[in-house]
Amino acid sequence: MLKRLADDPAIAAEARTPARVARLWDACRLPDFRQHGADTHARFVARLWADLKDGQIPGDHVARAIAELDRPDGDIDTLQGRIAAIRSWSYIAQRPDWVLAREEMAARARAAEARLSDALHGRLTERFVNRRTSVLMKKLGPDAGLLPVKVEDDRVLVDGEPIGVLAGFRFRVDPSARLADHKLLLAAAERHLPALLAERARSLCAALMANEAVDLALAGSSLDWEGERIARLSSGKSVLAPSLGLEPALSALPTAARRELEAALAGWFDQALRPLDPLRQLEQASRDAAGGPELRALLIRLVEVGGMLARAGSGVEHLSPAQRQQLRRLKVQVGALDIFVPAMLKPAPLSAWRALQAVRGRNLGAPHPAMPPVLALAGKALPPPGYRALGKQALRLDMAEKLLHAAHAVRSAGSGKPIILDPALAVSMGLATPAYTQLLTQLLRLAGFQPIMPRPLPRGAFGPLAPPRWRWRPLRRESLPAALPPPPNGSAFAALAGLMR
Repeated sequence: MLKRLADDPAIAAEARTPARVARLWDACRLPDFRQHGADTHARFVARLWADLKDGQIPGDHVARAIAELDRPDGDIDTLQGRIAAIRSWSYIAQRPDWVLAREEMAARARAAEARLSDALHGRLTERFVNRRTSVLMKKLGPDAGLLPVKVEDDRVLVDGEPIGVLAGFRFRVDPSARLADHKLLLAAAERHLPALLAERARSLCAALMANEAVDLALAGSSLDWEGERIARLSSGKSVLAPSLGLEPALSALPTAARRELEAALAGWFDQALRPLDPLRQLEQASRDAAGGPELRALLIRLVEVGGMLARAGSGVEHLSPAQRQQLRRLKVQVGALDIFVPAMLKPAPLSAWRALQAVRGRNLGAPHPAMPPVLALAGKALPPPGYRALGKQALRLDMAEKLLHAAHAVRSAGSGKPIILDPALAVSMGLATPAYTQLLTQLLRLAGFQPIMPRPLPRGAFGPLAPPRWRWRPLRRESLPAALPPPPNGSAFAALAGLMR
């Protein structure tokens, strides 16, 4: 570069002193960042030498040059040229004796380069999207069915280009695509969706038939696979037999694949409702005319409310000894306060029952995974299924009946005298809570027991008070409160329940 400029008579005439020759040499060492050729770079260095030969470049001159380049508009080539040019000015500003206000100009050059680099990154990303679009546009049309399509990690690839993802049986367009590309991408995917979904359906059916672990779950009134709804439950022939229908999103499945998937899901759903077999036995017995209208009505009500019914107003007192024996054969327990199916007081049956109630628009809340004997109630919350509310606590129905059975056993052995309950019974049942005494008092009162409170200790005496004694004075059954809410309004036997009460 020095030889090329030295051939210029004007420059050679001015570079006579050692200082000016050194200055010219420094200018000629400026790197050619723009790569526009030797002639272009020589003209830039000559202009730079003209400003440097007698001193330093004014700061406003450098600032004006940087401002002209600091524009993010233009295509990729334009932005690359501006970045190269700004790097030349950044180099000039870094020289210790070339530019006035050197630090400020260097900072401006760095900031401008950063903004231009961001703009270039955006153009390159856009070019990638445009390339994907051009590939699809070129190959879509009559021959779109010949495009190679595959699914990798739920990503749908057309000719190696990602166009979206499959979540369950739902196709979602790649969110990185521009809005203008969505219609095009959907058109490409729709050509191949039926085959892709059919393959997924076959894989799911095979896993269900082989009893393999699959990510299927009942969520309210829907059946979800991999977090996506694939089927809905609706009212069917009875409360225990809802109808299962595929989601409209699966309409792209071929007819044969839909039928196969519906059958496989129906089999899985039947298995998921297997814990409700005790209720199915009651439902079957309610159809037997030999049981008599009183027993059949009671069984129908038990099925309607999930196998748990308050004894008050149930009509059980109208059953004959033979009908009561039939109840026992059906494993229905007639307690002092409640009539219930003990097999339904478990997490699995209650979870299945909640799903069926969601179909009917009733939200019973989340099931407790362990079904403990006692639960705390918040505010005026209703007790969950399988529990009787006792103040601010809820006692599981079978535990309540066990306590009352023990109380009546002690009463029978005492020949009608006031009784004292051994607190060890509560410990053996896992009910030794701080509020146990209050819970037991409320339970016994409901069952017709009246407390006889001990006399206070005489003045000067010390020690624990004597335990309360209990005298049985049975209440009228009609006055006992219900442990569970009544049958839902609009159900088949809600009116019958009202008549029986």
